[in-house]
Amino acid sequence: MSDETLLAEEKTLPDQVVPLKGTSLTADAWKRLRKNKMAMAGLILCSAYVLLALFAPLLPIASYDTQIIEHQNLPPSFFRTAGELWLEKEAIFMVKRNAVKDIVGLTDEQKEELAANQALLAGETIEINGKTELKHQRWYPLGTDDLGRDILSRTIFGGQISMLVGILGALFSVLIGIVVGALAGYLGGKVDYFIMRFIEVLYGLPYMLLVIILMAIFGNNPVNLFVALALVSWLTEAQVVRGQVISLKNSEFVEAAKSVGAGTGRIIFRHLLPNTIGIIIVFATLRVPSFIMSESFLSYLGLGISAPEASWGSLIKDGVDSMQLYPWRLLVPATAMTLFLFFMNFLGDGLRDAFDPQSKQK
Repeated sequence: MSDETLLAEEKTLPDQVVPLKGTSLTADAWKRLRKNKMAMAGLILCSAYVLLALFAPLLPIASYDTQIIEHQNLPPSFFRTAGELWLEKEAIFMVKRNAVKDIVGLTDEQKEELAANQALLAGETIEINGKTELKHQRWYPLGTDDLGRDILSRTIFGGQISMLVGILGALFSVLIGIVVGALAGYLGGKVDYFIMRFIEVLYGLPYMLLVIILMAIFGNNPVNLFVALALVSWLTEAQVVRGQVISLKNSEFVEAAKSVGAGTGRIIFRHLLPNTIGIIIVFATLRVPSFIMSESFLSYLGLGISAPEASWGSLIKDGVDSMQLYPWRLLVPATAMTLFLFFMNFLGDGLRDAFDPQSKQK
């Protein structure tokens, strides 16, 4: 064969085949999630909430438990100091008291009293956390409560506890549900039977009553609260994971793992559960708002977070008692919690659609 023929054949050979790079489930889900604007907005806002709660001690805000009685129930203000607001409140009180006596405006004595108070307030100091600062030059952009504590600071630090209860409680309950559901689904038989009957019994008991009983036994603090919520909220996760494991345990990759001598624990935790990670992430995300709402309900009943610590639920409870006179005490924590719950649900719905793109069509 001549060189010209060989050269012609080489030119007719197909180009070298380049293998296509595969895309993992997580990368594919992230690609779909980025196209969901509401889910991305939820991710950004929820991340901002978490960062704000984590770095709250570094923010230039008042301590959440500092009480200044003269500053009680001051309205929100972005431009006036606490001293100015206090003097204005005193002047309004004097005018209303004079109106009962048919006196219009302020008397000369009252004007002199306010002027003396203004001079006194200008130099009065207070020591907080080892630092001396002007007592009445403090700034409360979102107002104060009935003990003169900063509503902005208490809302941020209260968010720490509410989100801590929500996130840790959700993770703890999902972890219990994963282990119980995976064992029931893979082992089957009597193990599955007894686990499912136990879950059905727990389903028949009032959920919140169990939490209230546990809180009454172990006491009111954040750790006991999220443990009590987690211990009675893993039932749905267990059933979902059980169903996923049952559908996967006869797959080829499980049979291959058995053929090389893999044990039960390795098959469950190294092969089956990684293939259910999508549904686990979705349930964990959707559980967080549920736990925060449960915590708020318990705090509203007085069974959640106790003073001097605060949560969104306890702040809302305090705000409801005085909402007609001081509406900012209710609106500020309620707005903060509502926004977080809304966008957390948007994020959960986005993750569900990202890991299961056919869910919208079902």
